[in-house]
Amino acid sequence: MLKHLFPATLALACSATAFAAGPQLKGQAPGWYRLQLGAFEITALNDGTLDLPMDKLLQQPAAKTVRALQHAYLGLPLETSVNAYLVNTGAKLVLVDTGAAGLFGPTAGRMLANFKASGYLPEQVDEIVITHLHGDHIGGAATAEGKPVFPNATLRMDKRESDHWLSAEQLAKGGDGAKAIAAIIKAYADAGRFQPFEGSAAGVEIVPGVKALPSYGHTPGHSNYVAESQGQKMVFWGDLMHAAAVQFPDPSVTVQFDSDPKAAAPARKKAYADAAQGGYYVAVTHVSFPGIGRLRVDGKGYDWFPVNYSMNR
Repeated sequence: MLKHLFPATLALACSATAFAAGPQLKGQAPGWYRLQLGAFEITALNDGTLDLPMDKLLQQPAAKTVRALQHAYLGLPLETSVNAYLVNTGAKLVLVDTGAAGLFGPTAGRMLANFKASGYLPEQVDEIVITHLHGDHIGGAATAEGKPVFPNATLRMDKRESDHWLSAEQLAKGGDGAKAIAAIIKAYADAGRFQPFEGSAAGVEIVPGVKALPSYGHTPGHSNYVAESQGQKMVFWGDLMHAAAVQFPDPSVTVQFDSDPKAAAPARKKAYADAAQGGYYVAVTHVSFPGIGRLRVDGKGYDWFPVNYSMNR
C-alpha cells in the first residue's frame, strides 16, 4: 500500500515547495583564449568592450554604416571589443598592447585581471610592444600612481610614435589623455626600461621570432607586430580595424581616429591584401574577442573567418 502512496506524496511535497525564478545575473566570462602558433603560445586577453557611435566615427555616409551593421545583425552604438595579446616564445614573454585600464570607463580595463587568470604574473613579462599610443592600447601599462604594472618589462614602440605624443605641442593640446600617456611612458623611462625603435620596412626584431613592421597612418608611428614560428605566422594589427562589418567589405573606409586618413587607408588595404594572400592569422584589437582569424578575398572586400574554437589539447 505504501509503495503506491509514495509517488503521489512526493509529487505533492514538491508542488508545495515554491522556488522563486532565478534573477538575471548579466555579464560574461571570456577572459582569455589560447592558441598554439608553431612552438609559440598566443594568449588573447579580453580588456572589455566600448560602445562606439560608428555612424559618426566612420568616414562615410551614416546611412551606409547603418545598413552594413544591420546586414550583420548589429546596431548602434556598436559594442566594440578591446583585445590585447601575449606571445610566449618559450624563452620570452611579449605583451602586445595593454588595454585601457581606467582611461575609458568601467566597461574596459579588465586585461590585467584576465592576464592573471590565464596563469601569468606581471613580473614575468619581458617586453611590452605598443601598436600606438591611444589610451586603449597603452593605458594598462602603468598604475594610476605612475608605477609600471609589468616591472621587469621593457616598453617598446616606434620612435615616430613616442616622439609625436611626447612633443611639447601635443602635450599642450592633448589634455589629460596626452598627459596620462606621457606619465605611463615616464614610469618605464625612469626605470631605464623605455626603448623606442627606429621603424624599418624590413622589420625590427623585438625578440627572436617577433618583429615590428611600420603601418603608419592611423597614428604617425602605428606599428604591426609579427610572430613567426615553425612556418606559422600571426600579425597583430592594432587599429587597422574598428568595425569589421563595415571595413572588411570596404577597406577604404577610414575612421575619425585616423590621424592621417590618406595614409591610413592604403596601410589598411595593404595589410588586408597581404593577410588574404598569405592565409596567416591576424589578431585585431577591435574585432569580437578573441579577435583572431583569417581573411579571404570577396569581390572588392574580404570575408573574415574567426579562429575555430579549440580546447588547446
